[in-house]
Amino acid sequence: MQIKLDEKDDLLPEYDLDFSKSKPNRFAEKYNRMVRRVGLAPDVAAEFPTEDAVNDALREYIRITRNPDLEIARR
Repeated sequence: MQIKLDEKDDLLPEYDLDFSKSKPNRFAEKYNRMVRRVGLAPDVAAEFPTEDAVNDALREYIRITRNPDLEIARR
């Protein structure tokens, strides 16, 4: 079979990628136990530009709800 070379493609035909010999990621299960992914509603996600912003907001929420006597910091 003749392979047409695409000038824009940087993956050369001499790279013989034989996926039949590939193995499952042995670390995937452990990683999935360590990380919990949740989906945010689009209107909520629009308020948080990064993953860190979401985590910071949730940590602040937990801190406030565990000690309701704390005053909420005004921005």
